[in-house]
Amino acid sequence: MNIGLTGGIACGKSTVAAMLVRRGAILIDADQIAREVVLPGAPALGAVAERFGESVLNEDGSLNRKALGEIVFKEEAARKDLEAILHPQIRATMKERMDETNRLTPDKLVVVDVPLLFESKLEFMFEETLLVYIPRELQLVRLMERDGISAEQAERRLAAQMPIDDKRALADAIIDNSGTLEQTERQIDQYWTRKGLG
Repeated sequence: MNIGLTGGIACGKSTVAAMLVRRGAILIDADQIAREVVLPGAPALGAVAERFGESVLNEDGSLNRKALGEIVFKEEAARKDLEAILHPQIRATMKERMDETNRLTPDKLVVVDVPLLFESKLEFMFEETLLVYIPRELQLVRLMERDGISAEQAERRLAAQMPIDDKRALADAIIDNSGTLEQTERQIDQYWTRKGLG
């Protein structure tokens, strides 16, 4: 069974992913794959440098995420260009890993952590989508605390994503992570049991 795990920025997706893994799920992390496809020597990195200029590269030829982030968070067209370069590569690698994991461990729950699952319209890849949810106001507070950024910067990052309540309407299942860790753990237990994994 493949489930697509998603959420908004600072919603606690990694926390929920870790809870699922502790119960025996296998995690495939789209962000990790996204980092791999832009490693020095990877074709996608060359395409990124070609589109955004050498200023998005560090001296050692690796990707300067901060410099690239400054460009793509400010300009939607730039973000779309970046997605057009990276997403096909990320999707193909994700699919390969899902197929491989299902082949090797057919009895395990495969959790694929995909931050932009709904934005990228990737629901078709999964039997179910699971959203980690917190209200927008709490998202702002947690994002500012986590990244040490201003309210304005946090607002800009949230604006670059689909609103969390829109994601909530699209998700097959929801884990509300706005309470304590114990409350989240209880919801994970219920989810695990409902999937017949308990």
